Amino acid sequence: MNKYLIVGLGNPGEKYRYSRHNIGFLIADELVRKQEQTFSASNFGQLAQFKYRARPVTVLKPDTYMNLSGDAVRFWMQKEQISVENVFVISDDLNLPFGTIRIRRKGSDGGHNGLKDIQAKIQNQNYPRLRFGIGNEFSAGHQIDFVLGMWSEDEMKLLPERLDTASNAVLSFVFDGIANAMNNFNGK
Repeated sequence: MNKYLIVGLGNPGEKYRYSRHNIGFLIADELVRKQEQTFSASNFGQLAQFKYRARPVTVLKPDTYMNLSGDAVRFWMQKEQISVENVFVISDDLNLPFGTIRIRRKGSDGGHNGLKDIQAKIQNQNYPRLRFGIGNEFSAGHQIDFVLGMWSEDEMKLLPERLDTASNAVLSFVFDGIANAMNNFNGK
């Protein structure tokens, strides 16, 4: 039976909890909540494990900070003996409008430091990923402030529905496969 590693990218600590950069953590939280499970402290982060339709799933929120996420991913891939095509990384994306989902089988890091570190540490960019649009409504020179900034009031109102959709996309990846997840959730 194939095992799955779902990695929500973010930064640990309450200070970052509702920052745009932490969307991976928020989606992971929603996913685990839907399975009526909880996270517990483990090596390299917070971990939850459950079976979804008989498929073993490990959900990881690395505590290594975004730019060093690769160490956590590599550790859990090796520990759980999970192949690269069954690793699903969730991150934010400035190039997509707020709430838009884009699932890909593989790809470049797109300038995202968390993805860049994962690719360097596992020496592979052929892992599936879900990118969640955070928009790019910031003035020149203020990208970092925007990414690490909190969601707007309007975004916060829409976020619960978007988290529900994104977590359903993750479950679709696990049960229906990457092609179906892409067909059913890309652009939603």
